[in-house]
Amino acid sequence: MNINAIMQKAQNLQKEMQKMEEEVSKMTFSAKQPLVEVQVSGAKKVVSIKYDSNITLEDLEILEDMTVLAINDALEQAEKEKEKRLSKYGQGIPGLF
Repeated sequence: MNINAIMQKAQNLQKEMQKMEEEVSKMTFSAKQPLVEVQVSGAKKVVSIKYDSNITLEDLEILEDMTVLAINDALEQAEKEKEKRLSKYGQGIPGLF
């Protein structure tokens, strides 16, 4: 394989990876904990937070903890999806992803 063919293949691979990242960034990931449900985008931005309508003042401390857990869970889902999709590009290249 000559250098021009290798460069063309690398450029095509880069375009595919960019397209995949754009697709993931448009996806929405949800996570639910007691009292709260969170949605984030694949671009790792919080889209929405919904709280249980029966929350009392006594629930506030728990609610804060559950919100953090739900956000982190949804962000982790987005990251795993991105890694899953990118992994096919990095097979055979240790440490790439």
